[in-house]
Amino acid sequence: MDAKADLLVLDMETNGGRVDSTEEIIEILSQFKGETVTYVNRSAYSAGAFIAVATQRIFMAPESVIGAAAPIMLSPGGTGVEAMPETMEIKATSAISAKIRAQAQKNGHNSDVVEAMIDKQKELIIDGQTINAKGGILTLTNVEAERAYGTPPRPLLSAGTVESLDALLSRLGYEDAGRHEIQPTGAEKLATWINALNWLWLIIGVAGIYIEFKTPGFGLPGIVGVCAFALYFLGSYIAGLSGFEWPALFVLGLILVGLELFVFPGTVLLGLTGAALMLITIVMAMVDIYPGMPRLPSLPQLTLPLRDLTYAALGSVVVLAVLARLLPKTSVYGTLVTQATSAMASVAADAKLQAAHLGLEGVAVSVLRPGGKAQFGADLLDVMTQGELIPRGTRVRIIGHSGREAIVEAAVSPKD
Repeated sequence: MDAKADLLVLDMETNGGRVDSTEEIIEILSQFKGETVTYVNRSAYSAGAFIAVATQRIFMAPESVIGAAAPIMLSPGGTGVEAMPETMEIKATSAISAKIRAQAQKNGHNSDVVEAMIDKQKELIIDGQTINAKGGILTLTNVEAERAYGTPPRPLLSAGTVESLDALLSRLGYEDAGRHEIQPTGAEKLATWINALNWLWLIIGVAGIYIEFKTPGFGLPGIVGVCAFALYFLGSYIAGLSGFEWPALFVLGLILVGLELFVFPGTVLLGLTGAALMLITIVMAMVDIYPGMPRLPSLPQLTLPLRDLTYAALGSVVVLAVLARLLPKTSVYGTLVTQATSAMASVAADAKLQAAHLGLEGVAVSVLRPGGKAQFGADLLDVMTQGELIPRGTRVRIIGHSGREAIVEAAVSPKD
């Protein structure tokens, strides 16, 4: 599509595959505006037959076959085939048959032939000759598929038999055209695997950043979190789903959130803008937008990213709840804190410093809602209230600590 190609040829040899993957492939084919052709190079069983029908013309190699497209159900683990319950079989056959008939009608193929490949109740008789008896599933050889029936004569399914892909291009008038053969690279195969675990990378990324905020300095949790988000965006980039613009905007969002937390606490707008940018980029990095299509995705294009984001959100809530309850009680937490401080301060020193802060009075330098910043002499500290909102400029007193944050209340002067 980027090259504005005139012809797309599927060099097909397959025993079939999953129905949902087949539907996705057919949807992708529908986005290509040029001529589409399938070359059945030996076999196009089941899902292969569906995809072939979704192209405008079908050609076949000598001694090749197409058909046997009835839906089946794999046993757990995909190690064998199980008998499908009758009601499920009827529903699955009816639904798939309707979808593939629609593709056949769209591309000028004989929809009765295609239906006989799917539905064993379909009897196919043309010119008084039984092509497929009731109870059978139609599978055609290249010779049978190109045989003409009816008045005027019309091939059953195949537009003809050709010896090779080169011979096919010559027959179609493309022998001198620029040609690009697409083969998945090792990096693209790896990206496919990475993308399948996008929900997991998001959970790990959120958990890593959460632990990093809860421990002093910057250490292993932050590195793990950053690497997880990098894997999320890297997989989408290699797979061609996104460019560098979305990771760049994600980093911008992260910087804005950081500014809200550490430099301009209480401004709210910075944090909300940063969080919105991060959320949008996480979704858009997984949206498959084809050349020539609107940049704003449609709802079907958002289905997969929103599904992964939902899984990640639910998983993150569970993981963070477990970490918040269990992590401080483990030896790992002490190790993380010690490593993060890089020997600059120990846990004991932090506790001593916090004890010295008890009772200190200072001034809120941001609105505390309930978190924010307050100035105590020369020290600018992260503080939080017990739930109440305290305006900027209010005198506050430290009454305790939660982790590394000081808990404060509004200080009451003697004259009050």
